[in-house]
Amino acid sequence: MADMSVQRLSDEPLIPLRGTDIGVPVMGLGTWAWGDKATWGMNSYDRSYDLKTIGEAYARSVAAGITLLDTAEMYGKGESERIIGKLLAGDPAHRSRIVVATKFMPFPWKVNLSAALMAALQASLRRLQMPWVHLYQIHGPISLRSHRAMAAALAAPHRAGLIKAVGVSNYSEREMRALHGELAKLGIPLAANQIEYSLLRTMPETNGLLHACRELGVVVLAYSPLAQGRLTGKYTASNPPPGSRQFSDYPMREIEPVVAELRRVGERHGGKTPAQVALNWLICKGTVPIPGAKNAPQAEQNAGALGWRLSDDDVRALDRVSKPGLRRLMHRVWQHG
Repeated sequence: MADMSVQRLSDEPLIPLRGTDIGVPVMGLGTWAWGDKATWGMNSYDRSYDLKTIGEAYARSVAAGITLLDTAEMYGKGESERIIGKLLAGDPAHRSRIVVATKFMPFPWKVNLSAALMAALQASLRRLQMPWVHLYQIHGPISLRSHRAMAAALAAPHRAGLIKAVGVSNYSEREMRALHGELAKLGIPLAANQIEYSLLRTMPETNGLLHACRELGVVVLAYSPLAQGRLTGKYTASNPPPGSRQFSDYPMREIEPVVAELRRVGERHGGKTPAQVALNWLICKGTVPIPGAKNAPQAEQNAGALGWRLSDDDVRALDRVSKPGLRRLMHRVWQHG
């Protein structure tokens, strides 16, 4: 099975990050759950995964060619980065193939933005055990400083070679265009915008963001592509997701028709699972989904989304049952994309 997955992905062209010689695969691996207790329950309510199973998820993903790892200083208070650092240190055979993306959280009280970003980046690099990072992203548009100040803060480590590509996360079209313009004045391309995008949050299709990303050559990284497990078929109205999983938090009874359509489409493709169909839908939309994986079976399921494509009719059928997404207060504060 591993060899088949590698062959399937080897036929997929890498997606370039603007201004670099770095290419990312059509699907990455999100690592929010690695080391996280509050939302995902590691060493808490979810005892099914630990460092051993995470290592197996990593190995299985890399074997399938899923070599983009997305993390953040906020994930597990840095523990996700520490775990990635240990995994890469223990895997010299594949280390050169791995692309690491991490994030800086620009809290409003970080008035000295340049100093705060540089300190956070250096701390991330220590945890990752890396001399530089492939993609450094602004975690959310919550800074009180201007886009010009943000661009200047990013320029220093970029020129120093500590970051190869610059990205953002949760930025709206307007915010993305503004920072794109300020970075361009400094000769730095904006490479990526990471947004919540799934069949339960299609807002980026209607608010102009996806079109703008295509226009500017900005890669869209789709986080929470399975709506924190809601699109896997694992949960029902009587068995909802555990913990405080707040993205796409529709009542499960409203999600069940979407999962039913995912199953119908999957049957037409040789028995693909709802998760695999949901991920493939995002690939067909021209984005790079970054699902998580806590263990080898989950990584294997993710890999099953590769090497094939939904038909246009399939995509339209899924579009018809999709949902726009929720706009609760907590989302409005920082989730603009």
